[in-house]
Amino acid sequence: MAGHSKSQDMVVGLDIGTSKVVAIVGQPTDDGGIEIAGIGSHPSRGMKKGVVINIESTVQSIQRAVEEAELMAGCDIHSVYVGIAGSHISSMNSDGVVAIKDREVTPSDIERVIDSARARAISEGQRILHVLPQEYAIDRQEGIREPLGMSGVRLEARVHLVTAALNAVQNIEKCVRRCGLEVDDIILEQLASSHAVLTEDERELGVCMVDIGGGTTDIAVFTEGAIRHTAVIPIAGDQVTNDIAMALRTPTQYAEEIKVKYACALTQLASSDETIKVPSVGDRPARDLSRQALAEVVEPRYEELFTLIRDELRRSGYEDLVAAGVVLTGGTSRMEGVVELAEEIFHMPVRIACPQNVRGLADVVRNPIYSTGVGLLHYGMKQERHTPSSTTVAVRREESAARRVHGHEHDISTLERIKGWFKGNF
Repeated sequence: MAGHSKSQDMVVGLDIGTSKVVAIVGQPTDDGGIEIAGIGSHPSRGMKKGVVINIESTVQSIQRAVEEAELMAGCDIHSVYVGIAGSHISSMNSDGVVAIKDREVTPSDIERVIDSARARAISEGQRILHVLPQEYAIDRQEGIREPLGMSGVRLEARVHLVTAALNAVQNIEKCVRRCGLEVDDIILEQLASSHAVLTEDERELGVCMVDIGGGTTDIAVFTEGAIRHTAVIPIAGDQVTNDIAMALRTPTQYAEEIKVKYACALTQLASSDETIKVPSVGDRPARDLSRQALAEVVEPRYEELFTLIRDELRRSGYEDLVAAGVVLTGGTSRMEGVVELAEEIFHMPVRIACPQNVRGLADVVRNPIYSTGVGLLHYGMKQERHTPSSTTVAVRREESAARRVHGHEHDISTLERIKGWFKGNF
């Protein structure tokens, strides 16, 4: 297929998760959807709570997943959009202000105001991943979403800034490059997932998206169409598996299997007369256990997780503004009883979401475990279309940071500028 123009607009999402690595190959359809051409998945061994702890293993998992996706799609993969998660991620809302050059907002004004908003927040050893515009103000007029072409003298921007630990980013890049691939961009995982599972209405009304994976639970809060808050909780599916392994005294791989097949997050939904076989450690015989006894192990952990998420939502100050409720996605959201338990704890509507707007291998991909992977494709395709619209001003990291700091008359002193340049480059 290499000769086809078809593989020109192929985009690849690489979700390097704690429990699995997924590579998804897709291309844009005319109506803004995605045609999935190939998908590859391989268990991940070199990650813990979203970060690389073993480069060798991670490289192997990436290679296997990518090869599988290449075979299925019949194309060569050269570069990928990669997701990143982990407790090292931090985010904040920031604002910037600049004078409008010719009394009418141009793309360069928008770029300058975004730059001035990002100049505020960068600490040692962190790298800016995203500067996501929320809204603009011109002179005293607030709540402007698209300032391009508007008249005024003073442009303000409110943005959501996401930064990550430099070493965590570099380790992910290292793993991808060791597989002979280029990194198109690195994207916050919950930002990616949100592109795949949220509707425009949910974003407008206000929604809290929760992606519960193997190693981390990633949260993103949207109101009025823009991202307002992001957070990572280092408790997820692995903890549930671990609890089962400890409580039932069974090896981890069996605990994982039992969880996927039989676990229930709400004890009253699990029947006491349905029994499961639990393998023992060593050469002891397997034991029988009721599904209800298993649920009694699992429920407290989910309850703890949902309580932590609710606390995070309260702390963010957006709890009363998410009228659309909570959207759960990710592999660990797929258990019986999860929605019921979540609604009890959040006191708001909860739904489990799968990737939308996909064709091709749609029946395969319509599964919460692929939300991040498909979301990375959505994100990548937005980038490839290169809409110069202000809402997709992407930070094309280092190169652009350095270039901008040299090229633009910045609204910060030369000293700040040099500091920014050093941080961008080293």
